[in-house]
Amino acid sequence: MQLIVQKYGGSSLADSERLNNVAKRICNKVDEGFKVLVVVSARGETTNRLIALAKETVKNPNPRELDMLLATGEQISASLLSMILNDRGVRSKSMNAFQLGLLTTSDYNEAQIRAINKEVIHKNLANNDVLVITGFQGITEEGDLTTLGRGGSDTSAVALAASLKVKCEIYSNFAGIYTIDPKIYPNAKKLKYVTYDEMLEMAALGAKVLHPRSVEIAKKFNVELYCASSFSDEEGSYVVDNYNEYLEEPVVTGLSVAENQTQVTILNLPTDHFFINKIFEIAANKNLNIDMISIIKNNEKADISFSIVDSVIDNFREVLSDSLKNDHENFIDFKNDLVKISVVGIGMRKARGVASRFFKAIEDIPIFLVTTSEIKISCLIPKEYKQKAVENIAKEFDL
Repeated sequence: MQLIVQKYGGSSLADSERLNNVAKRICNKVDEGFKVLVVVSARGETTNRLIALAKETVKNPNPRELDMLLATGEQISASLLSMILNDRGVRSKSMNAFQLGLLTTSDYNEAQIRAINKEVIHKNLANNDVLVITGFQGITEEGDLTTLGRGGSDTSAVALAASLKVKCEIYSNFAGIYTIDPKIYPNAKKLKYVTYDEMLEMAALGAKVLHPRSVEIAKKFNVELYCASSFSDEEGSYVVDNYNEYLEEPVVTGLSVAENQTQVTILNLPTDHFFINKIFEIAANKNLNIDMISIIKNNEKADISFSIVDSVIDNFREVLSDSLKNDHENFIDFKNDLVKISVVGIGMRKARGVASRFFKAIEDIPIFLVTTSEIKISCLIPKEYKQKAVENIAKEFDL
């Protein structure tokens, strides 16, 4: 039995015409002799609408009840697509997380997959050619529904492929993985190959093709990943372990943009580790992701700067002010309307002068924070310089 996992995003399922287009693609795969596990997202803007509905109802929705609500979006997609497939003569069955036995942690809204019941999958494939599975969701040991966080359908699909040791195809409205988001830079080049490490960095830094957790799973279990458009037959992009058998490593593979960033600066902190650690403990307790950390010591005081996303800044501002209110020497500053620009490429490990070229390309743009690793350079700049920075860097590295 040839088995494959396919995932279709919300834009691919947004209306009846698109649902039928996806069904046709699945039928073609069945005609090739495959049994297909199809993982679906909620249609169009369904998840956003459900979140808005919850917040119209109550200011702070209970996380468990919110997951009960959000899980309905994928179930609509799964049932409608399975109806169409059956109507076309393909034996198909839709399954939600409870029916599949996809076990997760109890971290509502951000659950992690713990186990997948492969026996249930094989049992249902005995009488069906296609299983249409709800992405983005799981169940706890107590039977409560959970969701995996935004982009979680990617994670569902790759986890299924890893569990079954089969290929995973991710379909969206993009024809593959590009050096830069074509919406930001229309002249971006499509990549035929990109490594797990590069894709993981690009996804974590703002690229929207794949969710970072899905790439982590793919790398860990060596899942063969293919990304393409559900609207054309154009060849897509392959996520691979390394370039050795394909081509020479590029110096810079891609550029990512993370918008809605805020720089937080705290001046005159005691250099005592207790006070510095307290800042990061506050963020951790609130599940807030801090990035681009800079600590400068000046005699017996320390100045700290870091970036955080705008959407959580009000909550963070409040708890931070409360925690430091007894130390009147502190000065806390917030710079809003910033973006993080990052270049990624495993060729940077060997190439010389990459940082020099990067900063020369944006030499007349204000830079607030910088972080680097073996395969990335990131900088925080004012939002109004975003397009200029993207275009200058793209030209410098032929992206």
